[in-house]
Amino acid sequence: MPTQHEVDEAAIRRHIDGIVEGIRAKDLEGLKRLYATDVVSFDVEPPLQHVGVEAKLKNWRNVFTFFEDVAYEVRDLALTVDETVAFGHCFGRLSGTLKNGTATSGMWVRATFGFRKIDGAWSITHDQASVPFDIATGRGVTDLEP
Repeated sequence: MPTQHEVDEAAIRRHIDGIVEGIRAKDLEGLKRLYATDVVSFDVEPPLQHVGVEAKLKNWRNVFTFFEDVAYEVRDLALTVDETVAFGHCFGRLSGTLKNGTATSGMWVRATFGFRKIDGAWSITHDQASVPFDIATGRGVTDLEP
């Protein structure tokens, strides 16, 4: 029989799978269910923070306007899980076909997730997507691969 820790870690991995599937399906309602209502997101686009699930969904809505079809790949997911909080980090890549027909392999970002168990279910309470930057130029470095 699996331990509670194993059950929780499996649930969080399914949660991340839900992000991947929600992006592929452009399913804003499905994505909404994965985030806490007061999620704080440090995304790659301004401003410095996006507060609340509607702000997070606005980011996804913006992404979906550019893509005819879209995919999200997760690599090297590592999780640390406790009874009511957890965090994870991975590399993520958004790719697909743009509305103009151009295929894009996307860029890899560093992704970090914070989770909280709320009423027995895991929710994302914080996420961050970032790219390294070149100190000399102040520009993001977007051509790196894991």
